[in-house]
Amino acid sequence: MAFVMVFVAEISHESEIIFPEICALTIGAWVSEQQPWMTNKRRIFILMSLAALFGVLVVKYCTTALIFQVCLCFAFTGFILTLFKTNFVPIISACILPVYLRTSSWIYPISVSLMSLIIIFAQWLMEKYHFRPVNSFVPCNFEVQKQVIKWSKLLIVFGLVALLPFKTHQIYFLAPPLIVMFTELSNPKSPAREKPLYIVGLMTFASFVGCTLRLLLNEFFGLPLFICTALACTILFFALDRIKIYFPPAGAILLIPMILDKSLLIRFPFEVLIGAAILSACAMVLFREK
Repeated sequence: MAFVMVFVAEISHESEIIFPEICALTIGAWVSEQQPWMTNKRRIFILMSLAALFGVLVVKYCTTALIFQVCLCFAFTGFILTLFKTNFVPIISACILPVYLRTSSWIYPISVSLMSLIIIFAQWLMEKYHFRPVNSFVPCNFEVQKQVIKWSKLLIVFGLVALLPFKTHQIYFLAPPLIVMFTELSNPKSPAREKPLYIVGLMTFASFVGCTLRLLLNEFFGLPLFICTALACTILFFALDRIKIYFPPAGAILLIPMILDKSLLIRFPFEVLIGAAILSACAMVLFREK
């Protein structure tokens, strides 16, 4: 899926087609035996489409500072997740990424919607022919008041942490998949909280693999990006299978280097390490179960 996405983007010269969160969706919807989100196929399509569209609308029509645009997208995703009674947090990255990249093209939400359709159709086929178990959907039993408090707290903590990176224009210390990681770890019932150091290491490893292959194969040897993408995904999937932690945001952070300016690639893994460590610490300390 990632290979075809990047291949189409390169031959069409439309970089907006590259959506790193697709790799996260394939890990959750295809690779992981138990889907990590309480959602169904209809919600996956609707929420991904809404989030991508909202992100582009913010870029086109919102003239506030970048940090406020990102916080607006964060708040919007919290609202629709509560409204649809699901914990399908990858939509956070779908909404915030166009703000980071200043993407105002309608190609982005259209491609996100089409790729979401492909993801859920392939998942349906796998279930139909017993390549993976059917994951039945049970709506999250949210209490609206508690959700408002939770997302307000998430927004405040994220806003405070984001002040310095956004002030110094080092926004990739808080790359969108790291914000998804932060939201996931803030859930006291998330299995990822059992191994926070593994999660930080996995996110750093994935970003290092993506950057190294982009620099070595694409920038140095001149090979196409889709070859870098295919090899990077292969390495990551072997690593996930080895440690038995199928953490979808790692797939998204893996592909972020494929859309970054090459001048950012050397320092991106270090930014991910620092950002992941700070955000995971905040999530573990400030969002404990009472």
